[in-house]
Amino acid sequence: MGALAIVAYRFAFYSVIIGTVRAARGQRLTWEAFRQSIFGGLLLGADVAFFFTAIKLTTVVNATIIGSLQPLLLTAYGVRFLGERVQRRDLMLGLTALAGVFVIVLSGSNAGEQNIWGDLAAVGALLCWSSYFVVAKRVNAVVSPTDFTISAAIVVAAMNAPLALLFGQSLAWPSLENFLWILGMALGAGILGHNLMNWAIVRIPLWLGSTFTLFVPVVSSALAWAFLDEALNAIQILGMTITVVALGILVWVQQTSAQPDSAPAISKEVAP
Repeated sequence: MGALAIVAYRFAFYSVIIGTVRAARGQRLTWEAFRQSIFGGLLLGADVAFFFTAIKLTTVVNATIIGSLQPLLLTAYGVRFLGERVQRRDLMLGLTALAGVFVIVLSGSNAGEQNIWGDLAAVGALLCWSSYFVVAKRVNAVVSPTDFTISAAIVVAAMNAPLALLFGQSLAWPSLENFLWILGMALGAGILGHNLMNWAIVRIPLWLGSTFTLFVPVVSSALAWAFLDEALNAIQILGMTITVVALGILVWVQQTSAQPDSAPAISKEVAP
């Protein structure tokens, strides 16, 4: 299946399944919640479209490294516009984790050919993904994370379905095997990933939530090794270790220095 078709099905499945479960419990998505979440959905949909375009046109290395610059952008934004304070210790740990990601990516396969349009698409994905974090933090302060996630998923599915057709990708109903894989992505990545991320992002500083996304290359590399037989060399394992240790220390120092009365005013929905 084409990448954009997979995205359209994945987000559509998530919306239908979670929406049905919530409706059975008497919880319904209001128009006001959906309206406030539309812009976030458009940003997420554009991020997906830009990223898969980048992967098609340029090297995986370029696309991944450009995407990994998100914590730098959001740290600058959080300090400048949200009044967030970043300790020098935290900044050094974040930069160390970022260096580990660069080691992982640059030491792996550099499949594909570099293309300026692909690099620009990766920059577009970076800007959309970073903006999505900003919008999610603002909207989730007044809209429940589940409402926001469902609303964004509806927009992403509606946005990427026509894009899939535009790029010549079939939207035919997936085979049973593909259906199960997409269902797993919809529920696994949707609930354990996307939903929990939106629940957490309003409860922690923007720079911190963004920095934690540096775990993504580590986890994806490990899963590719375990399930897709993609080799990991010693330098990549070193980079993964650097990233995990740096982020682990960052979690520990944040926990030990947290103030119990510093939590922001947020919607009262419990974690999914």
